[in-house]
Amino acid sequence: MPMVPPSAEMPTTAPPSSDDQWMSLALEEAHCALEHQDVPIGCVVVSAQGELLAQAHNRREVDRDPTAHAEILALRRAAGRVGRWRLDGASVYVTLEPCAMCAGALVNARIARLVYGATDPKAGAVDSLFNLGTDARLNHRFEVMGGLHAGACAGELQRFFGARR
Repeated sequence: MPMVPPSAEMPTTAPPSSDDQWMSLALEEAHCALEHQDVPIGCVVVSAQGELLAQAHNRREVDRDPTAHAEILALRRAAGRVGRWRLDGASVYVTLEPCAMCAGALVNARIARLVYGATDPKAGAVDSLFNLGTDARLNHRFEVMGGLHAGACAGELQRFFGARR
């Protein structure tokens, strides 16, 4: 498994404090994926106290790793920063509705809340195809809020895939 490089985009000013600002940071992170021709998806993990724990973007192409989704990388970095795998009370902001792998990782990380931008009707696993974040059969559930900055998040993806066609 490749090492997860630290994000070079950690803010140097006071961190954002609202959902809008955190999602804007996730969008900035998504844009970084374009540097290596990866799908522009960004993710930010915020502690229960409102502290930025980690941020990441998709790195599947550059790392040649099918698990190098923004959410997985951000969760690994956040867990490394706090020194444990449980991210109790954390909120995750991601520009696209998580897939089944990432939604499962969010359950296992014990996050409190997920905020995502664009829905993913083909692979979304928290609202579109499945409801993994709120499924009572699982050992942990988290709050799900979708559609924040949906137009901007979807637009970034549409531009990326439009240029590839």
